[in-house]
Amino acid sequence: MIRICALLFFCGLTNFVFAQQFTITGIVKDTNGQPVPFASVYLKNTTTGTSANVDGRYSLKLKTGEYTLHFRAVGYKQQEHIINLTDDISLNVTLTSESYTLENVNIRANAEDPAYAIIRKTIKQRKTHLNEVKEFSCDVYIKGVQRLRGAPKKFFGQDIQKVLELDTNRKGIIYLSESQSKFNFRRPNDVHEEMISSKVAGRNNAFSFNKASDLIINFYDNYLLENKLSTRGFISPIADNALFYYKYKLLGETKENGELIHKIEVIPRRENDPVFRGIIYIIDGSWRIYNTDVYLTKKSGINFIDTLNISQQFTKVKEVYMPTAINFQFAGNVLGFKIAGYFVGIYSNYNVDPKFPKNFFNGEILKITEMVNKKDSTYWANNRPIPLTGDEKLNYVKKDSIAKLKESKKYLDSLEKDNNKFGIGKLLLRGHSVNDRYDKEYWSFDPVLKAIFYNTVEGFAVKYGVTYRKDFENRRSYSIRPELRYGFANQKLTGSLTGSYYYNPLKRASVGASFGNGIFDLNNLGSMTALGNTINSLLYEKNFSKFYEKSFININTTRELATGLQGSASVDYSRNTNLTNNSTFKFIDAKDREFTSNNPFSPSVETPLFPTYNALSATASLTYTIGQKYITRPDGKFYTESHFPRITVLYKKGFNNVLNSDVDYDFVKAEVYQDRISLGLLGYSSFLVGAGKFLNNAKMYYPDFKHFSGNISTIFPPNIRKFQFLDFYQFSTNQQYFEAHLEHNFAGFFTNKVPLLRKAKLEEFIGGGYLSSPEKRNYKEFYFGFQRLVLRASYGFAYDGARKLTQGFRIAYTL
Repeated sequence: MIRICALLFFCGLTNFVFAQQFTITGIVKDTNGQPVPFASVYLKNTTTGTSANVDGRYSLKLKTGEYTLHFRAVGYKQQEHIINLTDDISLNVTLTSESYTLENVNIRANAEDPAYAIIRKTIKQRKTHLNEVKEFSCDVYIKGVQRLRGAPKKFFGQDIQKVLELDTNRKGIIYLSESQSKFNFRRPNDVHEEMISSKVAGRNNAFSFNKASDLIINFYDNYLLENKLSTRGFISPIADNALFYYKYKLLGETKENGELIHKIEVIPRRENDPVFRGIIYIIDGSWRIYNTDVYLTKKSGINFIDTLNISQQFTKVKEVYMPTAINFQFAGNVLGFKIAGYFVGIYSNYNVDPKFPKNFFNGEILKITEMVNKKDSTYWANNRPIPLTGDEKLNYVKKDSIAKLKESKKYLDSLEKDNNKFGIGKLLLRGHSVNDRYDKEYWSFDPVLKAIFYNTVEGFAVKYGVTYRKDFENRRSYSIRPELRYGFANQKLTGSLTGSYYYNPLKRASVGASFGNGIFDLNNLGSMTALGNTINSLLYEKNFSKFYEKSFININTTRELATGLQGSASVDYSRNTNLTNNSTFKFIDAKDREFTSNNPFSPSVETPLFPTYNALSATASLTYTIGQKYITRPDGKFYTESHFPRITVLYKKGFNNVLNSDVDYDFVKAEVYQDRISLGLLGYSSFLVGAGKFLNNAKMYYPDFKHFSGNISTIFPPNIRKFQFLDFYQFSTNQQYFEAHLEHNFAGFFTNKVPLLRKAKLEEFIGGGYLSSPEKRNYKEFYFGFQRLVLRASYGFAYDGARKLTQGFRIAYTL
């Protein structure tokens, strides 16, 4: 028995010794003693390894044994070091610059640079290398750091040093995050990532927004980074049409791991094309990318930052090469804020033949569980592959301690005391809020000035509301909003109460109800904003908006039925009353113009558009987004932008003789919509196509008609659904309709070629709309214009069949 126990003890001790991990640490420097940032440290012939930090320091944990370590960085000669690991060791490495020579290359005067022949062979193999790995899985560590190199003292009256917790020079780390994930990929674009751990400095309950798929940039694709740093994206140096955009220069050749590596400089043919600058490294024979070290500048068309450097290193996995280190470094100056930083991704433990089970890729591109951000400092010390720098350590300590303070009731009470301080100016312009973050209760009072408006039905009027919201764990919440409206000309007081409960964030599920009475636009899609109608009425004597009174009860619910499929249902009961004008007041009296009546069909005479009637109706709709992707977090389910159309079907029923209801109709419609369809260098398109029909219209009145989103104002908020020259009310239908909208944004494809327009970064667009119904057959409009950020200006034409109706300028804004 003693012998057996001794044997078991010896075996356990042996397993412990052989399973024990030790740490290899050190600094990677160049021959001048300067650190080599982000140098790769990997076990030979594996994808097990790490990266040095920005100061050249690395740390790698391995079990006891003998290993060959590869030290590698773009532009440096690879080194191998054999170690016998029986204890923690320190291994500093000095990398020498790689010597790329042209000894075996003959370059004749006036001859084509040898780089072109290499690039042509690489382009020929582009699709093969793009598709050779059908699927893979790997481990990913991502670290993101954003710094301020300088900032103004104040911004919108706020002290920048205090708000961003910077040093006295207004410099410091403003964002620091780390995450570890298991990443799975299947061609062409199926992704499933499960986050294992996440840490964000100063945000103890937050989740990192790092996604491995955001860092993967594949130069075998023709276009890269579309709809990210640029609308159009950028052309790969080995794209099918790359020779039209790039010049190439062979800088030299070298041997590495038995392979001949070509070092090639990529140079834009034209200064302002959407292309990269820098160096790519190509393996001779297989014509694969071995390394990239390229960058983008403002001349390339990037937004928000001035420069972006992209560095990649590839490692052989079986017979293919996979990226093991990807680094994005950026710098810029926005409104006086000098920013710089990087995101680095370390990809390890590849499996290029994972055999994913059926339905493994189900639309969930990222899963974050409850415990992801609960890992303590000990966990990170033992599992962090890239060592923290000194200032990063201090940043974690400082911001995490501040975060704990900010979670205390004492701090929250002091914060709320300052926030909840009442001010007349604040109430007038921005509204007033009373928050209790500790108990998660929030009151919001509307800004007074925004609540005041004018129309010819009510005269000067005020619509004022207060919103109360109570939050619970995991983003569940309910809100209640009472609202009052009073018109001084018609001396009418109306009011309503609305409530909603968001009860299941993972199913995007909510229920709500409202009741009361109010003044509503005859067009349920809206005509003009209250401010727009006020300005037109008082200054130009144009009362575009028309109104009616409605007393109502509404009950509604919505819930996700399946991924990408949202179902909604509502029941409405209302009493609808016709209204007439009660005011002719204006600031400027236009001699050639008078206010029109509140009946859009008899502008010169106040005749009732409809009698007072009751209406009971029910509406059900389904909205399905094809190929919908989403992120699951403990606090909800978050859809990402889909690359495929969204389809909506709706059925609405008006009930006759139920609760004294005076309506009887059945309406169905279907719509297909898609936003930002990428067309590469030509920009992107958006479209909406819809059709509907009243299957039964036995008893119905104008407010129940199908209305369209029209516009007859020069200045308006844009919407793909909105016609730019169509009357708000004249062409609503109670029969059938077909409408279509298409808009294409060239994203600077043409203006980038004109020096003055290029500097303005204008984006050119064209668009059009079509409507056919019994009330307006074959209506068409076309427009073209330019946009920059939130403003756009266009000129368009409207036609009824072949007859031109109108033309003119339109200015749109997005706020």
